[in-house]
Amino acid sequence: MSLKDEAFEAVQTRLHELGWYTGKIDGAPGPLSETAVSDFKRAHGLNPRAFIGPITLTRLFDPEAEARPKPKPAAIGGLPWLAEAERLKGTKEVAGKGNNPIIMDWAENLDQGYTGDDVAWCGLFVAHCMKIGAPLDPQSFNRLGAREWLKFGRAVDPQRGAILVFWRGSKNGWQGHVGFYAGEDADAYHVLGGNQSDAVTVARIAKNRLLGARWPKSFSASGERVTVNAGGKVLSTNEA
Repeated sequence: MSLKDEAFEAVQTRLHELGWYTGKIDGAPGPLSETAVSDFKRAHGLNPRAFIGPITLTRLFDPEAEARPKPKPAAIGGLPWLAEAERLKGTKEVAGKGNNPIIMDWAENLDQGYTGDDVAWCGLFVAHCMKIGAPLDPQSFNRLGAREWLKFGRAVDPQRGAILVFWRGSKNGWQGHVGFYAGEDADAYHVLGGNQSDAVTVARIAKNRLLGARWPKSFSASGERVTVNAGGKVLSTNEA
């Protein structure tokens, strides 16, 4: 970040005024602040690094600086990782050569080795959202491995905002998928996740594929089950 606490507190305040930053205004850099700076810079045509230089400051304190679109209140509900996941809906990997810089930024900000968005990124998406929303909960496992998320936090019943871990291919194999509980119908969970049709979308995944649901230890569980209509949406069978 490179700014001293007093100056960075002013940056946090301004980002908060514009709706880009939702964390505590304390002058202390962290994942939520870094993401706010990067997102602001990207929206204003700047190199989306968390570094704050004179060009960034000029653009940030310009009276014409763009405010971030307000998220739907129902999407937040006290679960900041779910709000971040909702915000990223529609993010897509790049077909063929090249990578989506947004996805690559997640890996860089997490100090996660990652070669490109042609590599499965459902775990990376969850890691980014949880680092933003629950930074006190360690991710001391292979975050790119979907089934590894069974080691995160604590076990809970499926509920709004929970991390859902699924088997893929074979229940006894190694492949899997991970995303967030957004709702359920009689036969399937509606999962907000990354790398679903190569994008951040909501997919319908059969309940009998569920391996477990996890929750950050630093938050109280929501306990909320959300019943939704299947709406003719087909079951996802392969999220790779």
